[in-house]
Amino acid sequence: MEIQALGYLVFGADKLEDWTDFATTRLGMQAVDRGAGLRAFRMDDRRQRLVADASLPAGSRCYGWEVADAAALDALAGRLDHAGIAVEHGSAALAGRRCVAGLIAFADPAGNRLEAFHGAQIADAPFRPGRMISGFRCGPLGMGHALMATTDMARGLAFYRDLLGFGVSDYMRAPVQAYFLHVNARHHSLALVEAPMDGLHHLMVELYSLDDVGQGYDLALADGGERIAATLGRHCNDLMTSFYQRTPGDFLVEYGWGGSTVDPANWVPTEMDAVESYWGHHGLMRAIGAPEPPPADRRPGGGCCARRSRSWTATTAACRAPARGGMRRRRRRRSRPGAAGRRGGRARPGRSRAEHPCRTPPGRRDRRHGTHGSEGRSCTHPTS
Repeated sequence: MEIQALGYLVFGADKLEDWTDFATTRLGMQAVDRGAGLRAFRMDDRRQRLVADASLPAGSRCYGWEVADAAALDALAGRLDHAGIAVEHGSAALAGRRCVAGLIAFADPAGNRLEAFHGAQIADAPFRPGRMISGFRCGPLGMGHALMATTDMARGLAFYRDLLGFGVSDYMRAPVQAYFLHVNARHHSLALVEAPMDGLHHLMVELYSLDDVGQGYDLALADGGERIAATLGRHCNDLMTSFYQRTPGDFLVEYGWGGSTVDPANWVPTEMDAVESYWGHHGLMRAIGAPEPPPADRRPGGGCCARRSRSWTATTAACRAPARGGMRRRRRRRSRPGAAGRRGGRARPGRSRAEHPCRTPPGRRDRRHGTHGSEGRSCTHPTS
C-alpha cells in the first residue's frame, strides 16, 4: 500500500478571518498567511496541514494523502490508470501551493477530489500554537481522520479498500453501514458512513493532553450553545475522548485525546453492533441524522461496547483467580470468643493470599496498584 497518512485538507472558504480566529484560539493551530484569498494553518513541523482557500467554491474539499517518495507516487498513478481512474499530474505551481515536492490528483466514486503527494516541506521555524496546548498528535499518523458520508458504500469500499489498499479496523452493517479504515497505526484515518448525501461530516484532530481537550471544551461552551454539536464523550471503537464543535464552514471538527492504535500487519477487523459511545457525545447521533439512543444503550455491555466489556470481565476474573499452582483457601475464625459457636461452629472464609481483589478495568489507573496492562491481558499484579 503506497498511501501512508492523511497529510492535509484543503477546503473552500469565504470567511477567512472567522477561520483564522477559530483555528488559532479554539483549536490551537498556528496561522500562516499565504497571500490574498488563502489561509494556511500549522499543527506540527510541516509548513501547513489545514488550508482555507477563498478561490474554491464553498463546500469543495481536497484530501491530501501522503506516500513515501516519487517512486511510490508513480506506482500509485499507474495502478489508478490501470483501473480506469483519470489521473492528473500536478503542476509545479500547484505543488508549490501545497508545499510538497510532487503530487497527482484524482477523484473517488463520490466525486471527492483526492491528491496523493510526497516530499512535504518542513517549516524553518518551530510550531507556535495559537493558544497554550501540548501539541497535536501528527507525525507518521498524519493530521487526524476524516469521516465522509457516502450514498454508495459498495463503490466506496471497492475504491478505498480494494484499490487504494486501506485496511479495515472496525465495521458495522446495521442499523447503518459504516467502515473505519486505517493506513497507519492510527485506528482510522478515514471513516465511511452510508447516508443520503455525499460529503465531509467531520475532521478529527488529536491532542497530546486531555487537559487541552477540556480547555477547548470550556472555550466552546463560552461561545454559546450553538458551538458544540456533540458533548464530551468517549468512543467505544477507537477509545477517543472528544467533543464535536461547529466551524465557520459546513463541517464539524472532532477535538480529541487518547485514541487507540492498531498494528496494520496483524489487525483483525471487528464488527460493531452500534455506534453509541461509552458515555457522552450527546447530540452526535442527531448531527448525523439519527435519533439519540436511550441511556441504557451506552453502558458497557450494550451495543458496540459489548465486546470490550466482555474483555473487561475476563480480565477482572483473571485478576481475582488463584495463583498458578493453586492454594487451598484458608478459613479463619473470628477473634471474638464464642463467635463461631453462635454461628453454629461455621468459620467465616477469609481471602486467600493467592487471590487478587482488583476490579479496575484495563487501561484505568488504580491508586493502590498503578495502571493495568492492555485490554484482554491478565493482570500482572503480585498476589502475595
